[in-house]
Amino acid sequence: MIHLMKGQNLYDKAKKLIPTGTQLLSKRPERFLPSGWPSYYDHAKGVEVWDLDGNKYIDMSISAVGSCILGVADSDVDAAAIDAIKRGSMSTLNAPEEVELAELLIELHPWAEMVRYTRTGGEAMAVAIRIARAASGKDVVAFCGYHGWHDWYIAAQLGSQDALAGHLRAGLDPAGVPQVLAGTALPFHYNQIEELEAIVAEKGKALGAIVMEPIRGQEPKDNFLQKVRSIADKLGIPLIVDEISAGFRLTCGGAHLLYDLKPDIAVLGKGMSNGYPMAAIIGKRDVMMAAEKSFISSTYWSERVGPAAAIATIKKHRKHAVHEHLIHMGTLVQDGWKKAAESAGLSLDVSGMKPMSHFAMKCDSPQAAHTYFTQAMLERGFLASPDFYATFAHTEKHVEQYLVSCTEVFAEIVKALKEGTLQTMIPGEAARAGFKRYA
Repeated sequence: MIHLMKGQNLYDKAKKLIPTGTQLLSKRPERFLPSGWPSYYDHAKGVEVWDLDGNKYIDMSISAVGSCILGVADSDVDAAAIDAIKRGSMSTLNAPEEVELAELLIELHPWAEMVRYTRTGGEAMAVAIRIARAASGKDVVAFCGYHGWHDWYIAAQLGSQDALAGHLRAGLDPAGVPQVLAGTALPFHYNQIEELEAIVAEKGKALGAIVMEPIRGQEPKDNFLQKVRSIADKLGIPLIVDEISAGFRLTCGGAHLLYDLKPDIAVLGKGMSNGYPMAAIIGKRDVMMAAEKSFISSTYWSERVGPAAAIATIKKHRKHAVHEHLIHMGTLVQDGWKKAAESAGLSLDVSGMKPMSHFAMKCDSPQAAHTYFTQAMLERGFLASPDFYATFAHTEKHVEQYLVSCTEVFAEIVKALKEGTLQTMIPGEAARAGFKRYA
């Protein structure tokens, strides 16, 4: 039995000191195992994580929410970051790494000509929207997918709590978002071009930008991406591609490169700097120059460590073709899930691009089943959930050991479902899906 006192006690304290308990929805213990998640780490390396009680796990879940694409504490990236710190992370003068990184990103994306930086994906998307609106002179945005927490995006929920259904995060609460923004962000679903066409028919000349992820849970069909590009061209408005999740997982750079899609702006984050805060907005000169007439500025966007880490990460990514390894690991896991479920007699939906894979159990109590899966895998030494985000540090041996345990746990779940004992096997409430206020 795993001893889990320190992490749980600290989280109880955190909920009294920090609204929502954590800084990130995706890291809340309630999303994994409400009464038994380790919650905090003491140290980590590669795919190995040690909690506050000294327990060691192999991370076969969200891998630092997809940020550590090479694995935690990669030696090459850490060395670059440490060197940047030693030479001064901030100064009255600017860090030359800003220019080096801009040249590298433009080399990877020949359609792009200019670059701006932030230090996290959500704010980078807000900057991209600001630039696009400044360029088009219009307010209304049509979007597809999940794009962060800022007002421009959550405004979609004003007047309709179902607006974000099917966009990764359902039920996000618009509390605190000005009501005057209602009608400025309008959703359409991936591969549903008729939904975007309906928005265009309704809003017409008021539409100022189109925003979408190039890929998430499914491949584009029937020239979907090219049709979106064509609509943006006809309206004369910027097309923004959100590469925060997909970027650097399917190729070295944005996934849109694989689909011959040339956006006006692309936003990169997460995997580009291997856990160090960094994000980039890249784009065509005529659109990006709109930033000159808008106030977009922040002190810590000029620090040195983020760009230094990004340069080191991208160079290592190119040298080792990291995306090929990520796809291979994801393929092994997806195929393994299917085989394990079939052997156990469990109905399972497997989805997602290979480096960011997901499964969903099709049964009477899916949340309880997912919760038990996390609990049973934790006891076997794995941080696990219905998600698997591959890193360069994952090996075939890690996957093999993980899938052996998956096979065992899937069989236990099927047995419990048949006997009606699943709920009794979870000491506490089931994991929660979507956005909820956690007491």
